[in-house]
Amino acid sequence: MENKEKELVVLTGVSGAGKSTAMGFLEDVGYYCIDNMPPELISTFIGLLANGSGYDRVALVTDVRSNRMFEKLLESIKSIEPYGYNVRCIYLDVDDKEALKRYKLTRRKHPFADRFNGNIKQAITYEKELLAPLRALADHIIDTTDTDNQKLRARLAQILLGNDSDVMNIHCVSFGFKHGIPTEADFVVDVRCLPNPYWVDELKNKTGLDKEVRDYVFSFDQSNQLLAKLIDLLDFLNPLYIKEGKSQIVFAIGCTGGNHRSVAFAEALKEHFSKKWDNVSVNHRDIDRK
Repeated sequence: MENKEKELVVLTGVSGAGKSTAMGFLEDVGYYCIDNMPPELISTFIGLLANGSGYDRVALVTDVRSNRMFEKLLESIKSIEPYGYNVRCIYLDVDDKEALKRYKLTRRKHPFADRFNGNIKQAITYEKELLAPLRALADHIIDTTDTDNQKLRARLAQILLGNDSDVMNIHCVSFGFKHGIPTEADFVVDVRCLPNPYWVDELKNKTGLDKEVRDYVFSFDQSNQLLAKLIDLLDFLNPLYIKEGKSQIVFAIGCTGGNHRSVAFAEALKEHFSKKWDNVSVNHRDIDRK
């Protein structure tokens, strides 16, 4: 990403509002996440990270599980200003009826259930009263009452990242079918239908990273047509994956041994995707296997 500004996201809010889902999304897009951080330890923790740790994007989840929350949280946020982190507080809310429904469905224990002899409704009301001062100070409030996981992730992406190109992590993997299909693949393409450079003596011991092999692979009309059709399909799919809350997609391109055609195609896809997306990588799993 071009923006290297250090960021600290403080994620808080009502129990059952979706903080676990939110933290999972933050981890997916590159934030270093800590759950249930005691507010009084935030300043010390950020001080350690700021000392050349390389953690430029940090997210902390803190809520009513931490005692003496409010005064300590506000003090801690003020004390980390010298470390150069841009701090944003995101508060997740949910109405009482939906919160009660979620607790009944999951059968999880509310943090204040014991205080009210198991009466979850009273526990929720009490929690919101405690959280009211923090809610008033939050930079962003997200009401998840009518928001599913995908919509929550999309809203967080809008707040923190600004555009889809920051959200999606695209991994292009080349492999050889004789060594097995990558288990992590979301989308598998078989390019064994194309002419094989292995049978050309001067190309046999080269790989798809070599210009001579790439030129050979894409010297055929069917190779260029297949690449164009793949690009058209994947450009169509990627925004749909994001809409459904997916932040990582693995495209696996396979040939017989994983040395020539699949490597050339994976590199071509990486080159194309890198023009539109910020987080694109390529891995040639079997390139050194003969």
